[in-house]
Amino acid sequence: MKKFNIVVLAKQVPDTRNVGKDAMTPEGTVNRAALPDIFNPEDLNALEQALRVKDRFPGSTVTILSMGPHRAAEIIRDAMFRGADGGVLLTDRKFAGADTLATSYALSCAAKKLAPDMIIAGRQAIDGDTAQVGSQVAEKLGWPQVTYAEDIVSVADGKMTVKRRLENGVEVVETTLPVVVTVNGSAAECRPQNARRIMKYKYALIPTEAAACPGTLEADLSAKHDYLQIVEWGADAVDPDPSQLGLEGSPTKVKKIENVVFQAKESKVLSASQADIDSLIVDLIETHTIG
Repeated sequence: MKKFNIVVLAKQVPDTRNVGKDAMTPEGTVNRAALPDIFNPEDLNALEQALRVKDRFPGSTVTILSMGPHRAAEIIRDAMFRGADGGVLLTDRKFAGADTLATSYALSCAAKKLAPDMIIAGRQAIDGDTAQVGSQVAEKLGWPQVTYAEDIVSVADGKMTVKRRLENGVEVVETTLPVVVTVNGSAAECRPQNARRIMKYKYALIPTEAAACPGTLEADLSAKHDYLQIVEWGADAVDPDPSQLGLEGSPTKVKKIENVVFQAKESKVLSASQADIDSLIVDLIETHTIG
């Protein structure tokens, strides 16, 4: 039976779903200290699709590819707890300040080195909401891409069939491998962390983490077992064009970011009486909220 090398693009993001008044700095940048870091939600949907392909084709491998600071290794461990086989963290000051163009270039360089049969990613990250990185990775690799995917229906004979969720319905398409697939949040939720896998992989570390705790149980176990070694690549490891990395490779410039907090200025208390209900309906019609 065919075995597939599957790469899942994943990002650690600040939880922008619970933004408060302290979420932005005076300079207009995200105050990451005020927001917890989480696994980008739609990347979890992508991981589930990858794991379902792995379930259908025993012997296939799922590798997480992420770009970010050292703490982003946490989402790779999270993915391993759910069923991924390992991961690669791209981390280097040379990547700092990357927009979607520079990010997709770095990821595509790493993908070439990993040589997967398919790349699966979330449609977009909740911190930027651009939905550009997955598509740009496909373009840089010269691979076909399927966007808005809700389910990978089948993989056979070098082809993949995918169900797409569109605004006004569903579309089923077929494409050749290798392929980049970006997955909607409407796709199946990712399976939960598995207790046995947590016990097995909880000491999986990148080399930087292991070097920060020499002589500890975590560092010793990680050094002893290959499956506990998360790969850490700097920029030089993926042989990029330096001019396309980080700020230098990022043509996007943010002119202004404004934090808007909505506050209610007036309110009306209504009883359950028919008169109050009739009055509310009249108000809603007059303001064109309904009708």
